[in-house]
Amino acid sequence: MNTIILQEGVVGPLEKYTQEEMIKCLKHFEHELTGIRSGRAHPSMIESIKISCYGGDSELPLKNLASVSTPDARTIMIQPWDTATIADIERGIKESDTGFTPVNDGNIIRISLPEMSNDVRDKLTKQLGKKLEETRVSIRNVRKNIQNFIRDEEKKKNVSEDFAKRLNDLLQKHTDDYIKKVEVLANKKEQDLKS
Repeated sequence: MNTIILQEGVVGPLEKYTQEEMIKCLKHFEHELTGIRSGRAHPSMIESIKISCYGGDSELPLKNLASVSTPDARTIMIQPWDTATIADIERGIKESDTGFTPVNDGNIIRISLPEMSNDVRDKLTKQLGKKLEETRVSIRNVRKNIQNFIRDEEKKKNVSEDFAKRLNDLLQKHTDDYIKKVEVLANKKEQDLKS
């Protein structure tokens, strides 16, 4: 916030800062959505799992150790670049909280996704709702921090009361827009979960 200098009648710097911060919230939410399983297999469901390998000396994300692909809608295929890590990868997936059971054939690990039950769909829908609310709160926190900055600048007489009101109205518009964007993403993901 210290890098922004408010000038009477100039909304550009504050608007740019607001959008940058809210885009961070949106991007984080998009990343969170990829971790929620829908009906289809996707590499992002497992590629960030930390794997303890090379005798426990290092812990790396799966995507740094293997090629992860989805040959069909219900299968994830993992092909390690170093076959010496295949047992470590298998163990890492079993120990993760994904609930997947990997099948190791010596060269490739396959994960077959079971059909989703209604209980699992309901659980994932609740998880989606929780992540949606966390994102709404983070967007509102961005708004609150900027509102406090505007209020402080108004108290210091750096901006007029009218201009501060105009900035707050613009800030509220951006807040509403970004909350709407995350809700659209959440609704799309919810439809994927139900199909």
